[in-house]
Amino acid sequence: MESFELTVSTGRTATVIDLTPDSRLFVEDKGDGLLSVFVPHATAGVAVIEVGAGSDPDLLQAIDDLLPAESGRWLHDHGSPGHGRDHVVPAFVSPSLTVPVLEGRLALGTWQSIVLVDPNVDNPVRQVRLSFLTS
Repeated sequence: MESFELTVSTGRTATVIDLTPDSRLFVEDKGDGLLSVFVPHATAGVAVIEVGAGSDPDLLQAIDDLLPAESGRWLHDHGSPGHGRDHVVPAFVSPSLTVPVLEGRLALGTWQSIVLVDPNVDNPVRQVRLSFLTS
């Protein structure tokens, strides 16, 4: 297994960051295998979605609709308003995913991208672990 850790600046607002370009570079010329993408954080996740056509803000809005951030709602209630909610998000947006790699290329569909989903405004920098597995 070969691994690489990305440092991603997410800023102080909820965001969706496209990890596909970095993922493509990482698997380039590696042959066949699997790309594992893992976020070692309790308040962020990764997903495969279409980006750039409104899906990014739609995903953040869906998280807000499903898991309202208002303070006082969550037992885990410290940090910025909604921080307790952010600790629940990884149950809905997984902290890991796996993508097939064929001949050194991500086997994603036409409109699919790998994204970091970070609703937490308290942590402006995230780590993302890319690992390439072969048999």
